[in-house]
Amino acid sequence: MASVVYFLDSRGRPLLHRDYKWDIPSTAIEKFPLLLLNNSIGQSVDEGSTIPVLNDNGINYVYLLHKDLYILALTREDANVFSILCYLDSMVKVLEGYLKSLEEESIRDNFSVIYELLDEMMDFGISQITDQKILKEYITQESFTLNTLLHPSGSKKKPGSTTVFKQRVAPSTVTNAISWRSPGIVYKKNEAYLDVVEAIDMLVNSRGQLLSSEIHGAIKLKSFLSGMPELILGLNEKFMKSCLNAVRGTPGNVSEGDKKSIEVEDLKFHQCVRLGKFESEKMISFIPPDGECDLVSYRVHSPVLKPLFLIDYKVRNHSNTRLEIMLKVRANFKSRVSARKLEIRIPVPRDIDSPKYHYNKGTLKYVPNESVILWKFRKIDGGKEYVMIAELLLPSVSDDGELEKFKKIPINLKFEMQGFVTSGLQVKYLKIREPKMNYQSYPYVRYITKSGDSYEVRTN
Repeated sequence: MASVVYFLDSRGRPLLHRDYKWDIPSTAIEKFPLLLLNNSIGQSVDEGSTIPVLNDNGINYVYLLHKDLYILALTREDANVFSILCYLDSMVKVLEGYLKSLEEESIRDNFSVIYELLDEMMDFGISQITDQKILKEYITQESFTLNTLLHPSGSKKKPGSTTVFKQRVAPSTVTNAISWRSPGIVYKKNEAYLDVVEAIDMLVNSRGQLLSSEIHGAIKLKSFLSGMPELILGLNEKFMKSCLNAVRGTPGNVSEGDKKSIEVEDLKFHQCVRLGKFESEKMISFIPPDGECDLVSYRVHSPVLKPLFLIDYKVRNHSNTRLEIMLKVRANFKSRVSARKLEIRIPVPRDIDSPKYHYNKGTLKYVPNESVILWKFRKIDGGKEYVMIAELLLPSVSDDGELEKFKKIPINLKFEMQGFVTSGLQVKYLKIREPKMNYQSYPYVRYITKSGDSYEVRTN
């Protein structure tokens, strides 16, 4: 996998590195800033703007940009680049768990802890332990503290007596077959919480027609259970079939010609899930880690997904001196469901003056640094419809091109809804059994739908 891992500052200068194979010359790192510059010519050098894999003379440079740091792995092999990127991402999360914030100053202040973590997380370039909970059981800030031997009287050691290092023993989570959970966990009240959370990215045209949509979902588990409990999660048949098709590599649709079919992609399970039972018995069986985890994550395409909000938008230009914007929003879901924290960002030209509003619900304000009018609702019930009219004075000198440009910027929506999810996933049951302790447990299930990174409605 990786031969050497580097931490570099914003100028590409090394702060710290760990060499695992010693097959990459030390001079190779000097070429990275130049390679990065050549790769980013004509682009802004920010996160996601450049290709994360570079190659020079048979050496692969695989990197992530985190804040003002470059997290870089070098390898000569024909390695799985995605695996290296996943490892680097996990490494950043672990270090942030220890250092609170991973930046240049925190790296300089914590060399010993970082080196110890790098040694435990990778061995000879192969990823080992990347679970922060497990690492924190036996790697602490005091790992190299000296213990002074005391005489029975309690006096300090005499000259010539020995000083010993604190012995570090790997916890049972590392040596145990169930590495993600420690034995001997006890709670007074045994509870398990399931949150089915789906984030929707959607693009809708001015006529309310769906142009594109994608659902990023996850079943999140919070487990506060004693002992070694065995859990079985049951999902509705339609979603389960799509998941099985995704695992087997067949098309995600349930059946040909089924208008209500869904397509599940990028299905991922936590390591605790028994994949053999999932395929053979169509059930999600597992011994959960203690605390929080993403049990299942997935991505869904649905051809029958409807916009959750219908937007009617009109704008009138009064001789380039005044604009009148009318926007009507309708909650396009059942009346028993409500949306909370709804925010509608309505684009406006730059440098508008003296905005006046007429509306019957929520709050309105002009946000100059974003060039938008922000319409906020604490709550909006399904089927309800609300209208706002904004009157905006334009600068004395107005550019016609600028006035037309703002109309092309889509309206952005952010919201959160509880009680349902749009993919059709349903939790049928969650069975909890601890064969040795045989206690009573309390499972809870909650459904949450929210806007993703991009839920937008075009205005023309």
